[in-house]
Amino acid sequence: MIHLQNLGVTLRTPLFANLDLMIGAGDRLGVVAANGTGKSTLLRCIAGEFDATSGEITRARAVRVGHVPQDAPPHLMGVTLHDAVCEGLDEGEQWRADIVLESLAAPAELRDRRLDQLSGGWRRLALLARAWVGDPDVLLLDEPTNHLDLAKILQLEAWLNDLPRDVAVVVASHDRAFLDAVTHRTLFLRPERSQVFALPYSRARAALDEADEAEARRFDKDIRTAQQLRRQAAKLHNIGVNSGSDLLTTKTKQLKQRAEKLETAARPAHRERSAGAIRLDHRASQAKVLMSFDDAPVETPDGALLFKTGKLFILQGDRVVLLGANGAGKTRMMRLARAAIEGRSPTPLVKATPSLVLGYGDQGLADLDGDDTPLAAITRPFDVGDQRARALLAGAGIEILAQEKPIRQLSGGQRARVAMLVLRLIRPTFYLLDEPTNHLDIEGQEALEAELLNDDATALIVSHDRSFVRAVGERFWVIERRRLVEADDPEAFFAAQAEASPPP
Repeated sequence: MIHLQNLGVTLRTPLFANLDLMIGAGDRLGVVAANGTGKSTLLRCIAGEFDATSGEITRARAVRVGHVPQDAPPHLMGVTLHDAVCEGLDEGEQWRADIVLESLAAPAELRDRRLDQLSGGWRRLALLARAWVGDPDVLLLDEPTNHLDLAKILQLEAWLNDLPRDVAVVVASHDRAFLDAVTHRTLFLRPERSQVFALPYSRARAALDEADEAEARRFDKDIRTAQQLRRQAAKLHNIGVNSGSDLLTTKTKQLKQRAEKLETAARPAHRERSAGAIRLDHRASQAKVLMSFDDAPVETPDGALLFKTGKLFILQGDRVVLLGANGAGKTRMMRLARAAIEGRSPTPLVKATPSLVLGYGDQGLADLDGDDTPLAAITRPFDVGDQRARALLAGAGIEILAQEKPIRQLSGGQRARVAMLVLRLIRPTFYLLDEPTNHLDIEGQEALEAELLNDDATALIVSHDRSFVRAVGERFWVIERRRLVEADDPEAFFAAQAEASPPP
């Protein structure tokens, strides 16, 4: 239905070039790249909203494209969810909006609320309904799981997998488990030589790594061969000069030409353009037990009981993942733990060792002052000079120009990297992390996983990212039936959430 030929986009630097891609009926294509390297731009090109620098896009006659951007257009924020979905429909077709909203299990009481009064998750689903109501042949989704909790992610997976088989879906996402569930092709978007595999993300990533390693070996071999030919040519040249042999002179020229041909044709292996390093640095605690919960009640702000913790401990080196349905009380428990660490506990039933040094990060990056600059956020609380702070920020992926901008003007990924740098400088003995991967690309997620695993960090974590939970979790606490119970792994909880998600 859509054919991309030699497509390229260059802004300050090339985002991608010479991209050839076919999108056919029934395709389920995942688009993977680091933050800021062209995924959204590519989707806008396919949707006809942005002109590529080079190449062309051919669309089948009358093909309809529905585009779901990351953020709601400003003009929709003041209209109701229902009216936003109806935008572009004739008055006699507005029944279509009701059918789509039903399929996405949108509660009736939300449909008359303005988008600026809804959660980020419901705004995402409103944009999805708005695109789908036009009955597209190709559906483009830009980070569709942003702001969604696990139940809604699973519901969205089920909804996408239940679409008509001839509808093509293109998904740009950093959610690895989601990509595995809803795609069967994967495009790794690169400045040069983008790669496409007829595989879902995890298997495609393994194939990509293998292809990159093979390319690196070929390059090294070709360069070594070229160097050997040049050494042979130099020896023959010396012999030819001394002997006056025209044959050796000709042979020398041939060896040099072969070397030049190899060097010209040799392609260095792809090096991913990093968004910046994510590194943590924690210190060991002398205490064995860092936190204890003695059947503490976890309550709503008005005092209603959500669950009791039972008698549980967090020992040094434990990485505990807290699991529970939306509204079960995960955030309330995280606040209770933080209050105990900071000496503000409302109950003696939650205790933290007095020497504990907290490293806290939440999904809203609330501990970062939006009016602060990244430079001030580093230099004010920490004993680092201006030059050292700038070097640390640059290493974390915050360019010089961005270092003196208000934090609220940075992208979500940049803000997350500032927050991770702050955590590193705190050097905590204990991490309290609420949805830490929300704004990180796959590279950042994997780097954070490696840091938590390699440093044997102690942490209490809430996350809807199934790949992250599986990678870093060592213990799993599940909120069920108003109790907190320990599970061997998270799979039973994930399966229960899938079953509980409303059917498409």
